Amino acid sequence: MLRSLWNIRAINFIAFASTIIALLVAIFYFQGYLGLTACPLCIFQRIGMLGAGAFFLLAAIQGPGQFGLRVYALIGLIPSLFGAGIAARHIWIQSLPADKVPACGPDLAYMMEAFPFQKMITTVLRGSGECAEVQWSLLGLSIPGWVLVVFAVMIIFQLLQLWKGDFTR
Repeated sequence: MLRSLWNIRAINFIAFASTIIALLVAIFYFQGYLGLTACPLCIFQRIGMLGAGAFFLLAAIQGPGQFGLRVYALIGLIPSLFGAGIAARHIWIQSLPADKVPACGPDLAYMMEAFPFQKMITTVLRGSGECAEVQWSLLGLSIPGWVLVVFAVMIIFQLLQLWKGDFTR
């Protein structure tokens, strides 16, 4: 039992650490070192990553039993699916032909200040010209492509926990 509990905690802590590393890479490498600007869709993806990481951290701290682990996995799926959906939308916007790309809109700080919450969300999800620009890529995937890969791994892990509970036994 103790060994199994340690495994649950360790695996969830590794998942939490992975989300923190992904966020730090975005902030310090892409924004700080390369000087890339995070578009509103990028910010929403970071919120999804942070939300999923919070549930990994809670599961790592508590080390819940089968039922609790499934609850954390189920609730943690919400920000993971949110982030994956935003990343997929971002990839779709980046793949549009130049004449179909939406016009550039206001930045997120302005929208949060000037727009009602619901209008701000719909405006961000529509995307803008700044979201269509591919600023960096590796192995043919842009930043949102890699973010989608990270979310896919997290979702698979959460589904394993939801389906199997403690799959380390």
